[in-house]
Amino acid sequence: MSTAELIQEAVDFEKNHKAFKTRNDKIIASKKAKSIILSINEVYKKTKDQSLMDIMKRITVIKQKMEKRLKGRPLSQ
Repeated sequence: MSTAELIQEAVDFEKNHKAFKTRNDKIIASKKAKSIILSINEVYKKTKDQSLMDIMKRITVIKQKMEKRLKGRPLSQ
């Protein structure tokens, strides 16, 4: 996959991340986010392009929020 395709996929994911409503959708989206991050990271290792790092950071934040939501709150505090 080319760098432009990876960036486009990441931007599309950012725009549509709120569309994942069900638990299963969120799990699939979290895995997709991980694969996007790892793919961009491979390109980043070679190019050291700061814009790629910024994209990875934004996708990571979205992924962390999704995973936090999936884990839920503990029943007792």
